[in-house]
Amino acid sequence: MKKLITLAAISCAFIAPVSLADVADDLKNICTIVKNNDKGELRKKMRSVRKDYNLRLGDFYTGVTCGGSSLIRYSMQNESVDVGTYMIKKMSKGDLTAAEADGISVKQWAETNGYIETAIGKELIDRLN
Repeated sequence: MKKLITLAAISCAFIAPVSLADVADDLKNICTIVKNNDKGELRKKMRSVRKDYNLRLGDFYTGVTCGGSSLIRYSMQNESVDVGTYMIKKMSKGDLTAAEADGISVKQWAETNGYIETAIGKELIDRLN
């Protein structure tokens, strides 16, 4: 048992800790990707973050803002349909219904700001039902 604990401690010493700065650096151009509606580049970025940091979209979604808006809100504002619908499909229902930084869920925000009838808004409603 002692050998097992020692081996585990030694193994952990060689694993490099993940820095939030590293993740933020890798995600720095995600707003441009969303604005340009570049679904292929977003998929590539998400695969890279998943591989390098073992993070999914729902894990870093709340920590990324574009012009003060969350990624899905930003996609609605920029009519980035491909990217917006892709993100909605990749996120859990719990993440989609959770209140964002301003205390309002994406659905409530979309209804209030007139985005609920857009393609992204309709995808959001379909996903939540």
